[in-house]
Amino acid sequence: MKKILLPAIAILILLAACAPAQVPTPDSNEVAELVATSVALTVASQNLDTAEAEPPPATETPLPTATEAVLDTPTAVLALDTPTAIPLPSPTVVSGSGTGGGSSARPEYSCDSMRRRPFDNTVFKPNDRFDIKWTIFNNGTRTLRAGLDLKFSNGTKLMPDTIVEMPELKPGDQFQVGFDAVAPAKEGTYIMVYMVEGQLCYPYTAIKVEK
Repeated sequence: MKKILLPAIAILILLAACAPAQVPTPDSNEVAELVATSVALTVASQNLDTAEAEPPPATETPLPTATEAVLDTPTAVLALDTPTAIPLPSPTVVSGSGTGGGSSARPEYSCDSMRRRPFDNTVFKPNDRFDIKWTIFNNGTRTLRAGLDLKFSNGTKLMPDTIVEMPELKPGDQFQVGFDAVAPAKEGTYIMVYMVEGQLCYPYTAIKVEK
């Protein structure tokens, strides 16, 4: 617009200067139109300059839409298998020597008392005399050496304190012993316990005394 407006004004000035004096004065209406046109062009030019000078209006950038986080649906935990009962192994049965039947494993050195007399809880009167008999049986797997003591261990002494040296007993061998005993003077139940040296077995006698 400046390039167009400035040459137009210059041309108007030259025309005015070069015109002869006898040229009649321009019509006031025409002059007003020219002035109005010039003013309009000037205002338009100023508006254009102002628009070019001003920075472009800021464009609002839309904020990104918030994305809703979707959590994974929890997966159901599989039920554990029911524990299966594991059968325990049965104990091993070792055949007894010479018995033909099954029995638990026997210790190397052991004994037992059998055919005990009197029977358990036999009733005697106070101060009665009676016989005690025990059969010592080697139920182990090794030979019991000769000289092992059979002696009092605990309980009520029904006879004088007696120690018996046992003979050699191989597995399965037996040895019988006998004692003279006397029932106590008072009523009651009495037990006398002996022991084979090494705590191999405990032969005993249990009686009752009643009037």
